[in-house]
Amino acid sequence: MQASSKAAPAVTVVIPHLRNRPMLNLCLDALRKTIFRDFSVIIVDNGGDASDLAGLESDYPEIFVLHLPENAGYAGGCNEGLKYANSPYVIFLNDDTIVDPEWLGCLVEAAERDPKVGALQPKILSLPERRCGRRVFDYAGAAGGLIDWLGFPYCLGRSFGGREVDAGQYDEPRDIFWASGVALFARREVVEKLGGFEAGFFMHMEEIDLCWRMLLAGYRVRSVPQSVVWHEGGASLAEGSPMKVYYNHRNALFTLLRNRSAAPLVALLPLRLVLEAAAMLYYLAGGKAGMARATQVARAFIDVLRRLPETLRQRRKIQRARIVGDQDLFRNAPLSIFLLRPSD
Repeated sequence: MQASSKAAPAVTVVIPHLRNRPMLNLCLDALRKTIFRDFSVIIVDNGGDASDLAGLESDYPEIFVLHLPENAGYAGGCNEGLKYANSPYVIFLNDDTIVDPEWLGCLVEAAERDPKVGALQPKILSLPERRCGRRVFDYAGAAGGLIDWLGFPYCLGRSFGGREVDAGQYDEPRDIFWASGVALFARREVVEKLGGFEAGFFMHMEEIDLCWRMLLAGYRVRSVPQSVVWHEGGASLAEGSPMKVYYNHRNALFTLLRNRSAAPLVALLPLRLVLEAAAMLYYLAGGKAGMARATQVARAFIDVLRRLPETLRQRRKIQRARIVGDQDLFRNAPLSIFLLRPSD
């Protein structure tokens, strides 16, 4: 990777960080082995006064550390890092990832071949499974993100039946609906044109919202499975955490309200709300821990209502700018992921 210089790099890697120094060190060590060398690294320190990054720039003099006064979340942290990028491409990378040496060059090549590409996603595999000698898709993004007609996201390589073993079944690059924020490669000018991530999301689902807006603006989102990134997972919030439930339910509704066109939104919203209520009942059957999760679903819905005027203002701006209709975006989308077979 480049040390600071007058020449702008081809790619800026933006890594939001919150008190996970040992994992960040492993991430930076892996980045040093990247074969494609024309990139720089910005670490966005979300730790505020509790930062754990003292001495990091001495250990890794080629990086730049941006210290924020308080935790801006993944969305806000990435937006702040983006302000310091001057490269044609940017990749937003989790700090609990290990990249393969060949990961970056093929992403740049794919973007260079098609100027309509707004975002790309590598193949994302599970780091804990790798330590056990297995190649298994990671939960967060896997082989590429898709979405159903009701607005529920899902992934190639990960379903309700579990995560698939990577046996090359998704090794053909393809159009996808969203690229995971674990490792989201994007054209910088496109991200800036669209206003970056929605900072109000704080964390979770913000990459789906951004990629949806890219598609509405006529850009493509694609998978590049020749690029491989390994992900630890659960570094910010563990799976099943009540706060993770809150952000996922709240931000999923925000994403739907902001981006879906009017007629389909009116048609699907009642059913979607019924499913939100069903999720609460499901959690309530899970004892004390389930009660905590159900409470967060209710809190998410209340916050969506409270912020509805602001969300509708954002919606009007997004919908006025769109050039692609929902009929094109959802032509091949299933009605619901709950109806998909594990092999679909």
